Amino acid sequence: MAKKIYVASSWRNAYYPEVVDRLRGCGHEVYDFRNPPHGNGGFRWSSIDENWERWGVDEYVDALSHPLAESGFASDLAAMEWADLCVLVLPCGRSAHAEAGWMRGSGRPVIVYIPEKQEPELMYKLFSFVSGSLDEICGRIGSM
Repeated sequence: MAKKIYVASSWRNAYYPEVVDRLRGCGHEVYDFRNPPHGNGGFRWSSIDENWERWGVDEYVDALSHPLAESGFASDLAAMEWADLCVLVLPCGRSAHAEAGWMRGSGRPVIVYIPEKQEPELMYKLFSFVSGSLDEICGRIGSM
């Protein structure tokens, strides 16, 4: 059975495009935060300020209210609400983990995909299952 999937990861994750393509190839609808359906591209802090990496807390807090941040957040949150489940693709950062936690907390399954060696994480027991295989993930999603 086809599912609606939110893939949580990082802009820096080299595996992300393959995961999106593979899940679509398995017949699922997949939200791609890098290329959201609104056609305006995915949110990046650098769209607000090219020097975003030098921000202090005050600049960061102000930027959260910027129209581009508001729009990016709304797009991703709407996709999370739309999705049946989440695939967390490692390695990734804080936002992807917050998204996966929100998805699990809202009662949706979360799958952790680990395509390369990572430090073990005990709290991934909160999620539905952990796998290093896209074949296994595609095979098990239909029954979730």
